[in-house]
Amino acid sequence: MKQQTFIKALPLVAALAIMSVGAPVSAQQVVKIGHVGPLTGAIAHLGKDNENGARLAVEEINAAGLMIDGKAVKLELVTEDDAGDPKTGTAVAQKLVDAKVVGIVGHLNSGVSIPASKIYNDAGITQISPSSTNPQYTLQGFKVTYRVVATDAQQGPALASFTDKVLKAKKVAIIDDATAYGKGLADEFEKAAKAAGITIVAREATNDKATDFKAILTKVKGRAPDVIMYGGMDATGGPLAKQAGELGIKAKIVAGDGVCTDKVAELAGPAVSNIVCSEAGMALQNMAKGADFSKKYEARFKGPVQVYAPFTYDAVYVLVDAMKRAKATTADAVLAQMQGTNYPGLIGNIAFDQKGDMKEGVITIYDFKGGKKSVLDVMKM
Repeated sequence: MKQQTFIKALPLVAALAIMSVGAPVSAQQVVKIGHVGPLTGAIAHLGKDNENGARLAVEEINAAGLMIDGKAVKLELVTEDDAGDPKTGTAVAQKLVDAKVVGIVGHLNSGVSIPASKIYNDAGITQISPSSTNPQYTLQGFKVTYRVVATDAQQGPALASFTDKVLKAKKVAIIDDATAYGKGLADEFEKAAKAAGITIVAREATNDKATDFKAILTKVKGRAPDVIMYGGMDATGGPLAKQAGELGIKAKIVAGDGVCTDKVAELAGPAVSNIVCSEAGMALQNMAKGADFSKKYEARFKGPVQVYAPFTYDAVYVLVDAMKRAKATTADAVLAQMQGTNYPGLIGNIAFDQKGDMKEGVITIYDFKGGKKSVLDVMKM
């Protein structure tokens, strides 16, 4: 009698909760998706941009309500910092495997994606990189490696073609940062440039922690190139362009997607107007729903998209699409569906070849006007 009086005095929700103690409750299944990229260090702004894109997708999907095989599913984004370092990358890869994620969105850098991919392959967990462009990533014979960007085997030749046909360069100097990404892109550029009849007057290497490029640039200046090609990231590419300007070098600087950010304008100063760069994907403003995405992103994260947030956003949706088609949420079920992907994403239609590369690769070429990226050309590869 006392308990009945007590329940009567409580609000209805609380009373029902007490009365239902011991009754079976249909729990919402939690499915973990991993994101990993550099969240500390010189390119942390790019890693955070990637994480934000994945987070936006997860929050949207959860808000809409996800049902897999008639069961309610809630996504949880498990995020790790690889610091852009291969050794750290393999350690956090194992951490994500141990966390029982069903798929990985990452890593950002090719030099980290490549060693980490062996760990995911051994565990049978799908890895979708939003930004690793080195061809070797999907040439290891692993069944788990996918990417939603074009490769440097496409990006390097696109840059070389632009250098030849638009910039009309006859002599080019090449500098790279000695990483898997920077050197790989420079190698692909060099092969295509030579095939186009361009003379390579210098080939130099620095590193991804360097701050002073004047010795290399002075040496390069003596070879009088029409263009300097740089393989590396914005953290080094910006200062390199700035120092080239200070040395009175007039040659255009061409670079890949690692340099092709809004941040490089801040790092290069006025010399950014001398940079031409590429992205291994479609420009945000050219995506059918790019403006909507940009608005949602800025409202949620209080800042603009850097580069590859739309690609991590789509990578999450691709993993969920695989779950829906599998009618299951296990890692092996997701992996089994990846080859059959045909998903209409924000970045365009996403379908993979046998290696895990995009069937339709797009390279966008930019320059900088008033410190902002401006589309010069779009190449389908």
